[in-house]
Amino acid sequence: MLKRVFQIFFVILGGTLGYLLIPELLLANHLFGIDQSFNKIVLNLIGIALGGLVLFLLTAWFMDTIIRWIQKGEEFILKIPVTDFLFGLIGMIFGLIISTLLSQAIKYIPVINLIVPIFLSIILGYFGFRLGFKKRDEFMAVFSLGKFNKEKATKKDSPKYEHKILDTSVIIDGRIADICKTGFIEGILVIPSFVLAELQHIADSSDTLKRNRGRRGLDILNKIQKELDIKVLIYEGDFEEIQEVDSKLVKLAKVLEGKVVTNDYNLNKICELQGVPVLNINDLSNAVKPVVLPGEELNVQVIKDGKEHNQGIAYLDDGTMIVVEGGREYIGHHLDVLVTSVLQTSAGRMIFAKPKLLEKAL
Repeated sequence: MLKRVFQIFFVILGGTLGYLLIPELLLANHLFGIDQSFNKIVLNLIGIALGGLVLFLLTAWFMDTIIRWIQKGEEFILKIPVTDFLFGLIGMIFGLIISTLLSQAIKYIPVINLIVPIFLSIILGYFGFRLGFKKRDEFMAVFSLGKFNKEKATKKDSPKYEHKILDTSVIIDGRIADICKTGFIEGILVIPSFVLAELQHIADSSDTLKRNRGRRGLDILNKIQKELDIKVLIYEGDFEEIQEVDSKLVKLAKVLEGKVVTNDYNLNKICELQGVPVLNINDLSNAVKPVVLPGEELNVQVIKDGKEHNQGIAYLDDGTMIVVEGGREYIGHHLDVLVTSVLQTSAGRMIFAKPKLLEKAL
């Protein structure tokens, strides 16, 4: 059916061109003895017939190729999401408007004013469609966050980074809800749809531990939305050209000019390398731990032996590990110790101590 339609179209196009061009060509060259005395109606009919026949025969050679291109184009358009196609169409319209404005500047230049406008329309229309198609997520971010940014635009002293983008690890961790409850997190919490999808995938896992972690994360989000007085935005966009969730979070943070909230060490490093501000819950936890200085006295319970000979391991209430030199013989007992040194590592704070009894003995 489609092939028949195109055949009819090319016959009509050829007949139209034949009607406009062939009679003039025959009269100008006196071909077949045709001159001005020849019947105009018959001459026009000859032009229509010849034009339609010639274009029909010429297109018959590559008609199947044209049909295949059209079918592939149709399949491609059907696979494109409606939002992608809409933004691509908007971009193409802007491209055509720009090409029209540029064409006005050369409309008085002979020859060029016939060729360049067509070229500009094709090129700028294509690039406009590609720009709208590829930058759809950025445009959606601008539109979806417009109502929040109105308040921000009216305040000169408003913070530069207002949007806090949560990753999967910090949602599952759960401490973000308590931090939000205290009021230390300000602005808008942004929960990307691709993070929700990853969280749902974890909650549906066949592994019991993963399933419980995923469900805990969903419960935390529900608590943040319903119980806490903080703005929450579900970001519906996605960066389909990017596969990794961490890379999508970094891209989204750049688009929104926001901060990534995480407790993932690797994501923290990626954000730092790409110049994206990051709030690490583990860093916050380490920062608010009690300050312990060398020479201070602590009462701890030694619970296991350490890696080195005769060492014992104890913990503070906040989970800080204490390495007690000579503490192996006191495993299971409470012991007064003196702090000898404090070591801050990427994994947290570590305290080295020795039994106070040894100090007295010296």
